[in-house]
Amino acid sequence: MILLAVGVVLLGVFVLRFRGDRRRFGNGVLLLLGLLCVGGALVSSGAEGSGSQVLVLLVLALSPLLVLALAGLLMLNGVVMLRREGIRPANLLSLGLGLALLVPYVLLVAAFAARWVVLGTVLVAVVLVASYLGFLLVAFLLYSLVYGWTTRAEGAIAIVVHGSGLLGDRVPPLLASRLDRALGLWRADSARGAAPLLVVSGGKGSDERIAEAVAMGAYLEEHGVPADAVLREDRSTTTRENLLFSKYLLAQRGIDHGVVLVTSNFHVLRTAMLARAVGLDAQVIGAPTARYYLPSALLREYVGVLAERKWFTIAACGVLAALPLAVAVAA
Repeated sequence: MILLAVGVVLLGVFVLRFRGDRRRFGNGVLLLLGLLCVGGALVSSGAEGSGSQVLVLLVLALSPLLVLALAGLLMLNGVVMLRREGIRPANLLSLGLGLALLVPYVLLVAAFAARWVVLGTVLVAVVLVASYLGFLLVAFLLYSLVYGWTTRAEGAIAIVVHGSGLLGDRVPPLLASRLDRALGLWRADSARGAAPLLVVSGGKGSDERIAEAVAMGAYLEEHGVPADAVLREDRSTTTRENLLFSKYLLAQRGIDHGVVLVTSNFHVLRTAMLARAVGLDAQVIGAPTARYYLPSALLREYVGVLAERKWFTIAACGVLAALPLAVAVAA
């Protein structure tokens, strides 16, 4: 009963925080913790032992299997990425992570077989850190889905479309998907008699002939959007700059609320978190992405979230890594 009560409280806090501001990564952590506690309590109701004991046993039993399954899926996706996108560092992310996930388990089996106490202790530290990072990854993926499913864009005053790179001076499929999503929102609001302002955001990359905003604006106008309904932000080179420069342009028009940001579905949660960080009152809508591309893209987003909180992440991982080493020394 205690575990169930803790889970209900955590889910209640999640609901309150979600209603206050859904753009917080901590919401996802609370949601996952609450679901784990409630799930452990429900499972323990039909099993021997306390709820906390059952929850621990479930985690210990399922974690290795889930990690092995995840490693296999990541390696499979990595092969697909290399075949379709070519050999580039970004495309090696899922394959490399899949292989890396297998290493601690292989070494742990070897240490157990050879009775290498020191290596075993080090590997326990590695597994603790990996478990923490894995928990955050699951929270990130879960909350990305929840945020994407629950965000609505009707009645926007302004729609900001984030750039994602050009092919010379042409709009590639990934960027076209974002623009098409924004077009759908604009047309729906226009049909209700409240056409929002469209802002296209993206500067000129070193391998691009023109600024992304110029190509994006032309794309929208070719698809029926009046020229005076499109505002071009052509200086930004990062997502944070997309948000800051667009915020400035909107403020010049007297717009400080009712803003919808359109990006790819894998980029939604981190964009929402960045919008909150720069003080832009906006929610984020995702555009479809090729399925084979999603795992690598989501992993890059997750790494980006950790990088933005690098000192906290480093400190937490350091404490977890030190625990088994401290126990071994004390023993």
